[in-house]
Amino acid sequence: MSRKTFMLIVRSIALIILIIVLAPRLVEFFSRPVRELTVIGYSTDTVMATVDAIIEEGSITLGEVTQPYQIVQVSVRDGTYAGETFRIDYGTRQIRTDMIPLRVGDQIMVTISSLPDGTLSAHFTDYYRGRSLLFLFATFIVFSIVVSGWKGVRSIIGIGLSLIVIVVIILPGIQQGRDPLLTTILGSFFFVSYSLYIIYGWNVKTHAAVAGSLLALIITGLLAYFFVGQTNLTGYGDENMFYITQMSETVLNVRHFLLAGILIGTLGVLDDLVISQASAVLELYRTNPAQDFRRLFRSAMNIGQDHIAATVNTLVLAYAGAALPMLLLFSLRSVDYGLAVNLEFIAEEIVRTLVGSLGLFASVPITTALASFIAVKYRDLGDFKTYLGPLNE
Repeated sequence: MSRKTFMLIVRSIALIILIIVLAPRLVEFFSRPVRELTVIGYSTDTVMATVDAIIEEGSITLGEVTQPYQIVQVSVRDGTYAGETFRIDYGTRQIRTDMIPLRVGDQIMVTISSLPDGTLSAHFTDYYRGRSLLFLFATFIVFSIVVSGWKGVRSIIGIGLSLIVIVVIILPGIQQGRDPLLTTILGSFFFVSYSLYIIYGWNVKTHAAVAGSLLALIITGLLAYFFVGQTNLTGYGDENMFYITQMSETVLNVRHFLLAGILIGTLGVLDDLVISQASAVLELYRTNPAQDFRRLFRSAMNIGQDHIAATVNTLVLAYAGAALPMLLLFSLRSVDYGLAVNLEFIAEEIVRTLVGSLGLFASVPITTALASFIAVKYRDLGDFKTYLGPLNE
């Protein structure tokens, strides 16, 4: 059997498995009874509107604060009052939290309310961001394709697959009462392996990365389980969990839900780390095929140590950036940090960051050892090399 024929068979089998696994889930997901949409962050009377005209603008002093104000005319675009126009006073009665001026043509969110005398009133609620977010997403897709070519296309497909697995497998499984940790491990490994094979193809590099990610994922899960227990975290550090447990029709294992979140957060960096390390091993082997396992492993680990140091630093800075307002609040209030880290919502983030980093630490030597072992043994595999695919593509 030629390698081309074998690759065609592999891709066909992979596609069939993907359809078998996802098709019933997708049918179940889209055939669920339509529920009444829940408005989050806005009231049910909040609708989209367009700024038609700036009637008046200037500065006004409210208390000790001087701020800009605008009086604008808007037309409602959806809802019960679609097509009607309203006059909005923006910044004349309340302290503004921003200094972004409204312009003619801007799309905004307004809330319409009925006054005691029966007349309708509208006030500015938020900026409409849908169009800008769509433009950003389109820019992301274009740059992915321009810079990475077909790998960029495959990476976008992989992202889509990952989101589908989370939405139609992991979340429904948790809602149905399945254990969040086990569901997340199985679902995560499924979409990580498929994503890597879609992006990088059927080759030794991808095999080593997939195996390394599975082992690192298991180690991360065990470490998370141990340290969440050691720190007595309940999973309620995020106040949203109180609402989730009240709204859920099944009893959720909140602590395991926390563990699942740690695993998914780690995966975003893990797949990049394992594929980069496997690629480094095989490129080193190509430059000198005569080197043995020990020498290849040591050379690749020199690269891996630099890579993981930078990756962990990126992970910590990402969490620090997300928590910057809280850190600033602590600084302004001269908080006792020794007591602050004991708060559950802070302790959760510390455990999440450090356990995730430990999982990344484990992934580098594991993936390096697997890739190094396969590389030095590859030339002795004979016809079996056809089924493993090339070392790298």
